[in-house]
Amino acid sequence: MQKVFTEFSTNAILKVGNEALLEPYVVSKQLDLFTFIRTDTFKARINVDNMPYTIEPNSIVALTNVQYLQFVYGKDLVVYQFNRDFYCIKDHDHEVSCAGLLFFGNVHMPVINPNTKELHKLKILHDVFVDELETKDTIQAEMLRMLMARFIIINTRLLKSKEGLVETLSNTKVELLRAFNMLLETHFRREHSVSFYADKLFKSPKTLSNNFAKLNTTPLLLIHERIVLEAKRLLIYTDKTAKEIAYDIGFDDASHLSRLFKKHTKLTPSEFKKQLK
Repeated sequence: MQKVFTEFSTNAILKVGNEALLEPYVVSKQLDLFTFIRTDTFKARINVDNMPYTIEPNSIVALTNVQYLQFVYGKDLVVYQFNRDFYCIKDHDHEVSCAGLLFFGNVHMPVINPNTKELHKLKILHDVFVDELETKDTIQAEMLRMLMARFIIINTRLLKSKEGLVETLSNTKVELLRAFNMLLETHFRREHSVSFYADKLFKSPKTLSNNFAKLNTTPLLLIHERIVLEAKRLLIYTDKTAKEIAYDIGFDDASHLSRLFKKHTKLTPSEFKKQLK
């Protein structure tokens, strides 16, 4: 089952269906679409950025448009895919508060585990999605965007609860974390210092670091992890040299990236590339 909504005036795309939406990814392929995958009674297996994941039954994963996906197996899945033109995460963040947590957060692939009551709500919402996709009228696009906003809000709340953000951090600190993650996603290719992000957030580097203490991480670690993740993607999925990748990620000297990469992976970029063959 696949339902596709397109809006030619804006190039908006929304796809709702099952694992058939993922089957074309027999090899890893950049998604280009924001994607939710919900399992039912069966497990599913996927590779994301060359890392294998098992999605347990009655779980939801959220993937961004820049990640690489390979579908391995799974059945009775519920899949939602949409592009920025259908629903721009940044433009609508005031509605759903998901940017920097559900999408482009410090968790590589958020996994959400709804309870029985929450699963029931999501299944009802899915039925409404399907019904609306079959209803062709002048407000269809608006209705579908409202439904997607509702779906994202539910999953963001569940993720906050899972990560303990509601209990351990004040709303102000949660918003600071989200803002940092979004700034990082925007600037990591050129800005690698904590002071840059602290300044953008009107904080001192020390204050910013203190706010991350309850998450058992630091701003500098998150910056480095994002740089290394991007380097891995480029090493795996492009033919660029380690030197070219270093320049792409904002290093004037390729040896600086090499040292950082080895610190996090125990391998130099060249060694990492060789082991893929």
